[in-house]
Amino acid sequence: MIGSVARTVIRGAVQLTTKPFQTGGSITRYGMYQHLEQVFAGYGRGRHLRALSISHSQRLAQVITGQASLEFAEANYPDASILALPFDADQFDVVVSDQVLEHVVGDPQRAIDETRRVLKPGGLAIHTTCLMNPIHTAASTPSDLWRFTPEALRYLCRDFSKIVDSGGWGSPYVWVATALGLRYVRVPHAKWHPLHQLATLNDAQWPVSTWIAAEK
Repeated sequence: MIGSVARTVIRGAVQLTTKPFQTGGSITRYGMYQHLEQVFAGYGRGRHLRALSISHSQRLAQVITGQASLEFAEANYPDASILALPFDADQFDVVVSDQVLEHVVGDPQRAIDETRRVLKPGGLAIHTTCLMNPIHTAASTPSDLWRFTPEALRYLCRDFSKIVDSGGWGSPYVWVATALGLRYVRVPHAKWHPLHQLATLNDAQWPVSTWIAAEK
């Protein structure tokens, strides 16, 4: 096992190598965000979109609607629950939840159905979650109950009119990086950088993060 002091030293050394470069998210989300950015390039261009961010998911909304003007509403746990969203039906152009579904204390189907309910016809729901991930909790997410394959997410979204995109990102090497203390180091956009190469390497059999985009 690598001790905490060694991990701290390795993390600090790698962070020094990323300082000269622009960076994106951490290793478990970087490849997923890049993929979604490409899929939704130009989505909402020139439009004013009303977006619902569930439990602090604004970053995901900005990834997929980079060329749109966004008006945000929020439904953050514990003040609001994805199982009973405090909004009328047909209110939003976009609903996003980023790494939320695994923490839902209740039926994930009900959570998905609630996001569909508050979408306008033709609106877009995007949910990211995890599959191969350690148990993780925090003050804002005190429970960790579920894991989802892309197939499971497609099943949960079967009542939407269209699945726009669904997939997963990961590899066994993510956990090597995690063991070295690099999980939360921001990944440089420089393609030659080893951390960038690790964050964009994808093995379909080892999805760490999974996602779905579905249209009402």
